Amino acid sequence: MLSMLRATRSNTSRDELDELMLRRAAAGDATACRLLVERYQHRVFALVSRMLASRPHATIEDIAQDTFLQVFKQLAAFDPDGPARLSTWILTIAARRSIDELRRQRPAPIAEIVRESPNRADDAARSREIVTAIEAALAELSPELRAAFLLREYHDLEYAEIARALAIDLGTVKSRLSRARAALRERLAEVHHG
Repeated sequence: MLSMLRATRSNTSRDELDELMLRRAAAGDATACRLLVERYQHRVFALVSRMLASRPHATIEDIAQDTFLQVFKQLAAFDPDGPARLSTWILTIAARRSIDELRRQRPAPIAEIVRESPNRADDAARSREIVTAIEAALAELSPELRAAFLLREYHDLEYAEIARALAIDLGTVKSRLSRARAALRERLAEVHHG
C-alpha cells in the first residue's frame, strides 16, 4: 500500500527556484514572487490539504495563502547555501501553519463514506475503500505524526530534512514515522479483513 503512496510523491529535488529569482523575490519583484508561488503552490496546497483534510476548503486555502505570506516575510533570511532546499523550507512553514491550525480546533471524527456504484468494477470499489481508509487513518493521527508522515511519504523529504523542518531530533522523526506507519498498517488491516 505504501507503494501507492510513493507513486503520488512530488519530486522536490527538481525545479527549485534559482538563486537570482530567489533574490529578486526577496526584494519584492512581482514577477519573481509570482514565479515562486507558481513553482511551489501545488506542493504547499497538497501538504496543507492532506494535513487539514477534515477542515473546510476555505480554511485549507487560507492556511496555504498564509504560508506564502510567511514565506515572503521571511524570504530575505533564507540561506540558499544552508542545509535546507527552498522547497523544504517552504514546506516547513506550511507544516507548522497546518499544525497550528490543527491545535486550534480538534476536528470532529470524520465519517468513512465509500461511494458504491453498480457500474464500477470490484477493484475500483476496493481502491476507493483503501483510499478512504488511508485518509481516515491520516486524519486520526496527531498533527505531529501526520506532518512527519506526509513530509516523508508524499513530499519525499529525507529524515534529516524532516528533523530540520519540524525542529525535532532525528530519533524523534524515526519514532513518529514508525508510529504513523503502524497506525496506517493497523487501519489497512481492518479494511483488508473487514
